[in-house]
Amino acid sequence: MLDGNAIAGTLSAAFGGDMTLVVSTCGGCGARGPLAETAVYLRGPGLVVRCRSCDAVLVVIVERDGRYCVDIRGVAELRGSPTMPTVP
Repeated sequence: MLDGNAIAGTLSAAFGGDMTLVVSTCGGCGARGPLAETAVYLRGPGLVVRCRSCDAVLVVIVERDGRYCVDIRGVAELRGSPTMPTVP
């Protein structure tokens, strides 16, 4: 198990910016926290993001043929917006 920082690149590619500081609310138990603090599992056909409080599945991300399929059914709310990288 890793934390949400481990998939920062995948989240950025799927959502168009840094999502690690975006706050998610678990649809199962109502726990809130940044995506960087969630539990991440890399085994299987995709990435699974789980709530650290109740272990509910928050997000599943599968990459196929250069496209990302994102299932966020376990998230009741996302607060914040992706941080876009700055170009010097």
